[in-house]
Amino acid sequence: MTAAAWVCLFLPLGGAALITLCGNGISRRAAAWISTLSCVAAFVAALVSFVYMLGRSPEDRSELSVAWTWLTAGDFRVGFSILTDPLSMMMMLIVTGVGSLIVAYSIGYMDGDDEERRYFAYMCLFVFSMLMLVQGGNLLDLLIGWGLVGLSSYLLIGFWHHRPQAVAAAKKAFIMNAFGDATMALAFFLLIQKTGTLDYALSFQKASGLSSTVQNLVALGLLGGAVAKSAQLPLQTWLPDAMEGPTPVSALIHAATMVTAGVYLIVRTHPLFELAPHVQDLAAGLGALTIVMAGLIALVQTDIKRVIAYSTMSQIGYMFLGAGIGAYANAMFHLMTHAFFKALLFLAAGIVIHALAGEQDIRRMGGLRRLMPWTWAAMLIGGLALTGIPPLSGFFSKDSILAAALDGGWYGYLLFAAGLFGAFLTGLYTFRMLFIAFGGEPSPYVQEHPPHAHGDGVARWSMYLSVAVLTILAAIGGGFQFAGVWTTISDWLEPVAKPLVEASNTEEAVASIAAVAVGLAGIAVAWWIYSARRRQAPRPAAVLERKFYFDELYDGLFYWPTVAFARTLDWVVEGPLVSGSIRGVSDAARWAGSRTRALQTGLVRSYALALAAGVTVLILVFVAVR
Repeated sequence: MTAAAWVCLFLPLGGAALITLCGNGISRRAAAWISTLSCVAAFVAALVSFVYMLGRSPEDRSELSVAWTWLTAGDFRVGFSILTDPLSMMMMLIVTGVGSLIVAYSIGYMDGDDEERRYFAYMCLFVFSMLMLVQGGNLLDLLIGWGLVGLSSYLLIGFWHHRPQAVAAAKKAFIMNAFGDATMALAFFLLIQKTGTLDYALSFQKASGLSSTVQNLVALGLLGGAVAKSAQLPLQTWLPDAMEGPTPVSALIHAATMVTAGVYLIVRTHPLFELAPHVQDLAAGLGALTIVMAGLIALVQTDIKRVIAYSTMSQIGYMFLGAGIGAYANAMFHLMTHAFFKALLFLAAGIVIHALAGEQDIRRMGGLRRLMPWTWAAMLIGGLALTGIPPLSGFFSKDSILAAALDGGWYGYLLFAAGLFGAFLTGLYTFRMLFIAFGGEPSPYVQEHPPHAHGDGVARWSMYLSVAVLTILAAIGGGFQFAGVWTTISDWLEPVAKPLVEASNTEEAVASIAAVAVGLAGIAVAWWIYSARRRQAPRPAAVLERKFYFDELYDGLFYWPTVAFARTLDWVVEGPLVSGSIRGVSDAARWAGSRTRALQTGLVRSYALALAAGVTVLILVFVAVR
């Protein structure tokens, strides 16, 4: 089991290294296939490890493998290790499985790009980084993967570096994630100081004896990292801008893997959060607020990728809500189904964008249902799964989180209400996008630029095959667990993350009926306004168009004061002291040179006189000394 897990970890890194070392020695198509096959092979290795794990008893499914001890300081020892247990195995299958489909899709999407080789090397590096994060055998190994994921996302978001918007988005994502990395590192420093270890089990055990202040500070540091990586309030502004990267990057990083890392972190370190229940409640509250805020902003977006991006932010909010109230298996279940239907929506949107020569504004689309029927069917299934309509996957996973909230007292009722309102908004903004882009008659732009196929046969089929597989998974992926009937996911994760709340069958039924009802209501309102045209669409509120002014707030608090401070330093320090001192030295050297040059008269008698004067001075000095 462990050997296969090591193979799974390093295969994508080997693919990235091979593409990089070969450079221009391999064709762009060869680089694409190397990247795809390395990720597929990693998925196969994960499956092999999963089969071995199935053959063991639930109590014996956790195995720590240490490659070497690379850091020792007194009693503190850290090894490069991987932990193979039900939680990491679930993430390994999601990362490599969905990742393989997205990388394969990229064969068609990136066909003809001048920098294909660099793109596929970055994709392999990202998959390795994400595997390092979820397989890391201790908190420091997790932090290494955490940082590498941030680096990989920076490279992929800014892949088209000739676009100023892409470069700005990459820097924004890197800086905001670095803030979360810093809070995590501080939490780890505190753990080292107080417990002397970063081992999962040992640090959890020793942390129970710490003061409540230290426990809260550690949990807050971890929550800061989770909030930044998963784009939750108040560190959410980087995610929509990250849509400047290629569409498969949006699917891989901002739907299936990277943004769910925060949820994984909370579930993995849940013993530390359970020691700080107020911080855990804060995580659930931030998730609920993000559900509502992101859903409202999505209502006014016109870029098809940004609509899906804000839905990602909202759905991660459901996962935070579930993890925050202690429904760990429910949060991870929604993480899995979300990977299916959200990757599907991004990749299907990518087909639309390619077919329309790069157009992403849904207002310039229309009538695509008849022109692109298979893409419409995929988007429809993805949209229904996102809204949580039975029997599609989102219904089973999202409703289970809402049901668990009903078991959490008055605070749980507030979270449940926020989740219900989010379900209504999800149906409204999702089908607003679908009705505008695919319904009605073809727009003038579509008539002038009719949809066309992209690339050769292999390229096209790589895109359609990935979308087809994800469509099937989005449709049936919820069948892994059905509350009150079979609980496969909960049973699988219980040895690692035992839940704090368990909804009754009544609560499950109430949550499902209410969520489906409000989801259908959202779809109905979207149809009434955007398809049936029974009333004029409301004018977007400025606060929603400006995304609740978070960008302006952060610009005012951080960007402009930093710029002003830098300009002041330039005026006070850089100009007069640094640049001025350099100019002063150069001016003095020039002045001394000009004066010395004046002595060079070319007259021999002048030189003889100067020599005689110098000798006389030396004689006088020696006489005076004696």
